[in-house]
Amino acid sequence: MRIQRLIRRRLRDGLSVPRLRGAEVELLRLVESRPGIGISDAARELHLASNSVSTLVNQLVRGGHLLRETDPADRRAARLRLTASAEKRLGDWQRRRAELVGRHVSRLTEADREALHAALPALHRLAAALREEAGEAGSA
Repeated sequence: MRIQRLIRRRLRDGLSVPRLRGAEVELLRLVESRPGIGISDAARELHLASNSVSTLVNQLVRGGHLLRETDPADRRAARLRLTASAEKRLGDWQRRRAELVGRHVSRLTEADREALHAALPALHRLAAALREEAGEAGSA
């Protein structure tokens, strides 16, 4: 968490647009990975109440980051999609984050870079186990 927080702080320094809150970014990233996701499914994925996600959606729609489309199969439900400006913003953020991390990783010793590389499979397994457990807890 400390590394992630430091990265976010460094990247925010050069922003010319208003900052998005963490929950807003999480929702945008989820919609990016699952275009057309509904609000209930997004709430389940993010482990938030549906009304909290609805509030986030309304804010992001007003801010020009999300499109809310009516689900053709159920006119009461909404499907979420990113706007072009949100896609660009997320892409720019990811590019800048990769450049920042890459620059600092390249300054590490070869032994440290090898240690990071060797740790990646275990970290991926840990993340998968945490996601799996969160999914089980959300369905209980």
